[in-house]
Amino acid sequence: MKGVKIGIIGVGHAGAHIMYSIALQGLADEILIVDTDEKKAKSEHRDLFDTVSLLPHRVRIRIAEAKDLGECDVIVNAAGEVAKFNIEDDISKELDQTLPAVRSWLGDVKSSGFDGVVINISDPCDVITREIAKELGLPKGRVFGTGTGIDTARLASILAEKTGIDHKSIICFMLGEHGDDQFVPWSYISFRGKPLSILEQVDPVFAFDKNEVQQEVKNSLRVLHEGKGFTEYAIAMVATSLISSVLHDEKSIMPVSAELDGEYGESGVFVGVPAIIGAGGVEDLLQLPLNAEEQKQFHNCCESIRENFKIADSM
Repeated sequence: MKGVKIGIIGVGHAGAHIMYSIALQGLADEILIVDTDEKKAKSEHRDLFDTVSLLPHRVRIRIAEAKDLGECDVIVNAAGEVAKFNIEDDISKELDQTLPAVRSWLGDVKSSGFDGVVINISDPCDVITREIAKELGLPKGRVFGTGTGIDTARLASILAEKTGIDHKSIICFMLGEHGDDQFVPWSYISFRGKPLSILEQVDPVFAFDKNEVQQEVKNSLRVLHEGKGFTEYAIAMVATSLISSVLHDEKSIMPVSAELDGEYGESGVFVGVPAIIGAGGVEDLLQLPLNAEEQKQFHNCCESIRENFKIADSM
């Protein structure tokens, strides 16, 4: 029986944590790691190799090249040097770090005959996800990004802390760009099945400052960058949740950076929306019933991302 193989491109802080989470959860029979820094790849390989005998299941770890990834079921792109990016820099500075890193492996993966699913975590997520999808030419839905998944997780944690409701009983999403233009569709938020619009009228616990909460979600990345220069734990859990949904065909509803083709009145753009994730990657999109103001915000997000596409195309 063919074992499950997962490729990780880029084993920096986030990539290494994803690799470890995959092994810990037993999601793969074999993990192939690719990194241009040979010493880094060898050290991460050795560290995880030393861990294997302590796991309740077997997993093989192998240092590979991009041309070897054709045998993988899922590839996670974590390429780029985020530590070199200043949070105050504009998007072109970030693309200076990530675009060359991604473009360096695309040709080899395409020629390898890879026919699985690619999950991108590298930022700017929507732009890089579109670059990968465009160059690999896989069927629609097979390439998607973590997008607003990590932001949605932050939102759920903040709302749980403010209301005392367990985060698993809260339905919420962050929509739009994985960046400053993302927003909360408050008209859709519910706690234990009850809409926030009703709860805030009868219980002061739910009458919190919405703008303050939304801004706290947006500021989370700044806090991480100022303190440690990167994010690693949350993104690893988001990525492994998506991998699990693909490998087990779970049909889970998760927010990702996905390509729109008429949904929400937008086309030709990768943007953060809730999607059904299964064996085919993004198998369908969940269209939230946005009100007029939220629809306007979403459109503005898409326009901002389109401008970022132009920057990437000119590089």
